[in-house]
Amino acid sequence: MQTNIETITIQRMKPEDIDGVIKIEQSSYGDHHWSKESFLNELQNELAYYYSLYTQQGELAGYAGCWHILEEAHITTIAVTPEFRKRNFGQALLKRIIDDCYLAKIKYITLEVRVSNTPAINLYTKYGFSSFGTRKKYYQDNNEDALIMWTKNIFFDEFKQNYEKNINILEGKILIK
Repeated sequence: MQTNIETITIQRMKPEDIDGVIKIEQSSYGDHHWSKESFLNELQNELAYYYSLYTQQGELAGYAGCWHILEEAHITTIAVTPEFRKRNFGQALLKRIIDDCYLAKIKYITLEVRVSNTPAINLYTKYGFSSFGTRKKYYQDNNEDALIMWTKNIFFDEFKQNYEKNINILEGKILIK
């Protein structure tokens, strides 16, 4: 049996990516999404690391961002356009963030996620994030609570072994350039 491995490219986000990113924002978050100016400002922020994910056909399919602050990274966003969901693209974007954290010697990664976003919570849990509380009425559009999720130290064996196991499975499905 032959397995089709999908090829994607993940690169640092560029200003010319932002119009496409805004379309993904709108499809993912409706009227309560980041503005073009917000993304342009993030690209100028020296603490911010934003990425664009392109398919082999050159179509923008997702993006992610985080901030590096001392020994901690804060994931600000991960989104995949609806037609490319369930193809491991969100997982590939998370891998890029974690790999960059290893390079930058960042020990902990944190994020907030809607309590109703089960697919995202499952992804983060799979990669070693745990919930350490909630932010009440965090999301302005509907006052939904957010789970606060953290990793343990990513240099500890427990995290690294789980990460490597997940990456080995991912790399059997996707070739990331």
